[in-house]
Amino acid sequence: MDSRTAAHVLSQIGALLNVKGEQKFKARAYAGAARSLIALDTDDLAPLLRSGELADTPGIGPATLSVVRELVETGESSYLNQLREGIPAGLLELLRVPGLNTARVQLIHDTLGVESLEDLERVAQNGELAKLPKFGQKTAEKILRGIEILRRNSHLRRFPAAAVEAHLLLANVVKHPDVVNADVAGSIRRHNEVIADIDIVAECSVDPARVAASFARSPGVSESKTGADPASVHIRFVDGTHLDMHCVTKADYAVALWRATGSAAHVEEMNVFARNRGFEIAGNSLIGKSGDSITVKDEAAFFGALGLEPIPPEMREGMGEVEAAARRELPNLVTYDDLRGVLHCHSDYSDGTATIEEMANAARERGWDYIGISDHSESAFYAGGLKRDKLLRQQEEIDRLNARMKGFRILKGIEADILADGRLDYDATVLDSCDYVIGSIHSRFSMDGEAMTKRVLAALDDPHLTILAHPTGRLLLSREPYALDVEAVLEKAAQVGVVVELNADPHRLDLDWRYCRQAKELGVLIEIGPDAHSTAALDNVHFGIGMARKAWLEAGEILNTRSADDVVGLARKRRGL
Repeated sequence: MDSRTAAHVLSQIGALLNVKGEQKFKARAYAGAARSLIALDTDDLAPLLRSGELADTPGIGPATLSVVRELVETGESSYLNQLREGIPAGLLELLRVPGLNTARVQLIHDTLGVESLEDLERVAQNGELAKLPKFGQKTAEKILRGIEILRRNSHLRRFPAAAVEAHLLLANVVKHPDVVNADVAGSIRRHNEVIADIDIVAECSVDPARVAASFARSPGVSESKTGADPASVHIRFVDGTHLDMHCVTKADYAVALWRATGSAAHVEEMNVFARNRGFEIAGNSLIGKSGDSITVKDEAAFFGALGLEPIPPEMREGMGEVEAAARRELPNLVTYDDLRGVLHCHSDYSDGTATIEEMANAARERGWDYIGISDHSESAFYAGGLKRDKLLRQQEEIDRLNARMKGFRILKGIEADILADGRLDYDATVLDSCDYVIGSIHSRFSMDGEAMTKRVLAALDDPHLTILAHPTGRLLLSREPYALDVEAVLEKAAQVGVVVELNADPHRLDLDWRYCRQAKELGVLIEIGPDAHSTAALDNVHFGIGMARKAWLEAGEILNTRSADDVVGLARKRRGL
């Protein structure tokens, strides 16, 4: 029994425990054990069982160890078979539909006999679903949209999950005795927000086609295909992970890494640029004007041979980066080290899990100079939104903490709801008590484009608004952006001096990096906000940095690369103070 197949079984057990409404910690334990098994990457777990090494592996507990032992001994899991009894296989897929949870899926199954995505679509269309208690026509329509989103995006994963999987695979690739060096490439290296396939390029010491064939026989592979190049193989694992494995010689490695990293548009732009200058990029080789192959040691040398500045991976999207590199006009992209603080953060005053002091200490540990606490406002009652007296108590606590903190500052913020008519849900007196104000939409997502745009533009007119947060309301792979004229919003933000957020929560990554590029061109300042509801979520800013780099943003174009005084000064300037 190989580790990836065993991990797939444990993941299925975890999913079925969720369906049956078991305690959440049990499902999480099986999911965690599955990740631990994938990291082992072995085609035979039996020796690890016999030696006791598997029992000592972090994340593997007595219950999961018992399942693995049975898998090794019999090839199947009686516990998985037991959980499957009475649960149609299609119910697991229903849980992936945005807007459905375990209780709703169970109700739909028990009442209407729904056992598949097709069944669900039928009862949503014919009106049966809307007749169920607490459903209604709007919910049925929402579920139909969720089915459409699921079908369109079922092959995609958000960046963090895909990146973790990619680096687990990379760690196993470099263990191969015939692999000298390897890197993750493709859309992960470009920091795309959603990922379809994982690309890895490997430098091999022997025939690359032979190495590629050996990867096709790796543990847990359910399918493999090679194309015209036998040294490149597309692998599908039992858990649905897709890997494009590119095996090359040392001489071809730099060009192969470039080719496997760039989007199709970028690669085509580079091919045209090279031909116009008498070069040819043939496969993984760079052919010079004399017709001879040019050996390049790395990507920087490859770009240099063509007379280009090295183009950062995040920018390789075919959006003018080749021409900019030829003119030596590539931007000096923002980095994580440029950040001096963060502003979109929640505490246990609303729906956060940490105290203000814990959030501040965590920010300080990351080397930042300040943190802004921006809990939810009173309209967000579902998220513990702050009434006026509670906000006042919070501000008093911040004053006490600041009095004893040296070299660090906590800013008083608020995430105010933008109401349907564009007003913020506090009066001017309350908003004036804050160092800065974040405005966001958390309700009435279904407004038409004209009404929603009018709503946001009205909010931008309020001089108290410092930052417009997650401007389009999207949730990647589960909720489409609401109808909004983003260009009009960005133009207005540039006119009135409102900062626009690049929300770094990996479920959002909103404003989209393409619009961030437009914001840059309009002179709109961007704030990278972690939308942190815990100390660990402060690290969401890493995802935001990746998106900002895709948008060509430099440090000077990011609000929170500036000092706390600068942030407060900008907010005061908007208020005319």
